[in-house]
Amino acid sequence: MSAGPGARPAAGLSRPGLRGREAELERLRALVEAVRDGEGGAVALLLGEPGIGKTVLLREAVSLARAHGFVVSHGHAEELHELAPLASLASGLLHGDPPLLAGADFADLAGHHDQRIWLVERLAQLIEERSAGTPVLIAVDDVQWADPLSRFALSVLPSRLLSSPVLWLLTGREDPELYGHGPRPATLALRPLSGTALTELARDVLGADVPPRVQELLDGAGGNPFLAAETLSGIAASGTDGPQPPERLVLGVRGRLADLRPDTLHFLRIGSVLGRAFSLADAAALCGRPASALGAEVDEAIAAALLHDDGERLLFRHDLLRQAVYADLAPSVRRALHREAASRLVAAGRSSADAVPHLLKSAEPGDTEAIGLLGTAATDVIAVMPDLAADLAVRALELVPPHAPMVFDVGERAIVALTRAGRYTQARDTGDVLLARRPPLDVFARLQSVLGDTLWHLDDVHELTRRSTAALAAVTDPAIRARLTARQALARSRGRDLDAARETAERALAEAARSGDREARVLALWGLGEIALNAGDCAAAVEHHTALSVFDGAFLPEEAVARIHMDDFDTVRRLLRTAGDAPLRPAMLIWAQATLNTALGRLDDADADFVTAERLEAELHVPGNLVNIRVNRGLLALLRGDRDAAREHLDVVRATVAERPNTGNHATHQYFEAVVADADGDHAAAADLVRSAQRDHPFLRWRLLRPHVVQAVRIALRGGDRRLAEDLAGQAADHATRNPDVPSAQGAAAHASALLNDDGGLLEVAAGILGAGPRPLALAAASADLGRALLTSGDASATAALSRAHELYARAGADAEAERVRADLERATSSPGRRTRGRRPRADQGWDALTASERKVARLIAAGHTNRSAAAALVVSPHTVNTHLSSIFRKLSVRSRVHLARIVLAEDDAAPATGG
Repeated sequence: MSAGPGARPAAGLSRPGLRGREAELERLRALVEAVRDGEGGAVALLLGEPGIGKTVLLREAVSLARAHGFVVSHGHAEELHELAPLASLASGLLHGDPPLLAGADFADLAGHHDQRIWLVERLAQLIEERSAGTPVLIAVDDVQWADPLSRFALSVLPSRLLSSPVLWLLTGREDPELYGHGPRPATLALRPLSGTALTELARDVLGADVPPRVQELLDGAGGNPFLAAETLSGIAASGTDGPQPPERLVLGVRGRLADLRPDTLHFLRIGSVLGRAFSLADAAALCGRPASALGAEVDEAIAAALLHDDGERLLFRHDLLRQAVYADLAPSVRRALHREAASRLVAAGRSSADAVPHLLKSAEPGDTEAIGLLGTAATDVIAVMPDLAADLAVRALELVPPHAPMVFDVGERAIVALTRAGRYTQARDTGDVLLARRPPLDVFARLQSVLGDTLWHLDDVHELTRRSTAALAAVTDPAIRARLTARQALARSRGRDLDAARETAERALAEAARSGDREARVLALWGLGEIALNAGDCAAAVEHHTALSVFDGAFLPEEAVARIHMDDFDTVRRLLRTAGDAPLRPAMLIWAQATLNTALGRLDDADADFVTAERLEAELHVPGNLVNIRVNRGLLALLRGDRDAAREHLDVVRATVAERPNTGNHATHQYFEAVVADADGDHAAAADLVRSAQRDHPFLRWRLLRPHVVQAVRIALRGGDRRLAEDLAGQAADHATRNPDVPSAQGAAAHASALLNDDGGLLEVAAGILGAGPRPLALAAASADLGRALLTSGDASATAALSRAHELYARAGADAEAERVRADLERATSSPGRRTRGRRPRADQGWDALTASERKVARLIAAGHTNRSAAAALVVSPHTVNTHLSSIFRKLSVRSRVHLARIVLAEDDAAPATGG
């Protein structure tokens, strides 16, 4: 802390205000130097009560970093700015010397503030590029007040930039737990100063030995350096030891306020309502006076060491001072001033983001202006801060009198906001309360329409069907009718009668066209695509999903996945490459990329993509695809022979299904349980689980088993259930009939039938069909079964079939399957004395532990590429490069690009001698 006005200069004072903080300062110095020296990124968190010295220590660290050549962003979160997206980070990013970001770069970010994942990735790219030649410090003071988008960025960026020389330094009153999957911060919890440190502080301020009476007064500060400094400032200013120690700062400030003119006191109280930092114009408007007439009040408040002027705004010298002034206002006065502040800010043309924080502290039931502003603010922030939007919309609904006609419109917005925020149960309950008030029929239908989205996410298709049917009997609005019909079609896509579901969706599409309603058209096309996939009609699914993605680019991943089912991999690659610089739904795009890589037999890349998709969903707190992701990762693990990893994925699947029951999740879960049971040798249980998935979830027969039907037939046969195997083979044949132009569908049908009937000739046909297709693992499986059949019959051509299978499995990284084929191949080649060398198991640590893709990423990063340029070189997402890089750092036990470059250089130097 600074000594405060009136204090005599202290001779030899080296670090004013840092008495007792030498250990913390030394830790910060070590972090600054480590980041400067290429040890990678780091996070430090200064915690403690107000006035404990966090800000002073942060400023010292900022000065230290500047002295070491860092580019510095020093921002400050403010209590009343929670509705301004990215305000807390922007307060520092744009105002350094030089600024960390150029204004044009930030304007580009602001233009996409509704796409959180893209925005944070782009921000990471800019910081990464800025830190390529110079270390960076990003400091945010009072992070407990950070706006939601800044909090989201702070939860993601430290992990994303862990390999770059970026030091994050945050202060807060308690751990804000912002760090997601990133590094745990170095936490410095600031404790009260010791008696020795307080005595040194007193000597700094008073410039002499500390009298016993002053020491007694300091004891009343409780070790808080700001309170101690305020006490000492009063003593230094008055030349006496004062009458009594203040028990609270409020009492001390009250005494200081008593000496002020009434107009200055009123001005300060107005300022305390506006926040720690406020504009003179806003304060003048609330005082009802022109700003030019407030010069005397401003000067007196600054002279009393309560305010200071930073050139743009007036600031309370410490937030404790503002809180003390604010606390001296009667609650009713505070509420009235906040309400008046909101009205004046709106009248002055300020945005709802400026007014709403005041409304949240002052609005009372029936306040229609507040209800409207809260609703507007919720709409403004719903895309980027859905949780905040839901809170605002719910608060607006709470202010509406129960029988006011507007309750239904406000309630509808609350349902939509709650659903967007993933708070589905609360959204449904809110809707049911509104419906219990017996709204007019058209309102009833409209509410049921928005509740349809909620019920779909709750996977309550029976209730969705019941409600949409009831609402259709009451609706007169053509657009709402089209939406309800489309919702009904979506619900029916989960049932047994897909022909009826298709008719409903087609009717919905026609109604949407007549009404011109965009939402209804999206829902109808989506429903038609879902129905086609569930019916096994891949061409129709592509048709509908392509129409949908052309109409709404957010559905491009659905088109990509539908085309993967058609084996149209070239078009999928093009779609994923041209998704745009600011792709919508990036987690789903990565899911589509993972699905493609799985089909292409690129198991390491697929697993990295699935990891990335899961991370992106977790960052958004919408893990809707977690079960599918973990099931796919588990199946990949079994192909590699890593049963422990497969069981870990199965544990996550079990826990997720138990927490959020979902029809599709149950079916996928049952199939994964079957594959694991089969791998463990419990073939009867595995067959039972496959049978259950088929029986209980008919709408998923095609979707679930389309890529896995051959494996499912094997499970059925090993479990002794020929009837199940026949059913599965029959499905494969039907699927081939529905999709005559899809090689994998034709090949899978032939393969399944060959296994069922032990038909070696048909296995050869299957291998031939799949050899002309794009799926190497399907071809490997058919070739392996063909080779085994030929080996059993003593046919010498078994070696060629088994060799092809082994090569395809080994190239894909399917080590477990490659090892099984190798054993058969050794039997086939034992008579001439040839043996096939098995693939050496991949190491867990070190260079040999890296996958081929990870080595490519490592070499690009070591050569100076950023994540973005490496992603462009590899034609993947920067998110996937980040996943690879995290894995590389873990396997190599490094934390920075500098260390990585040294290892890559050493490996490349050693490669000619070792063959590596």
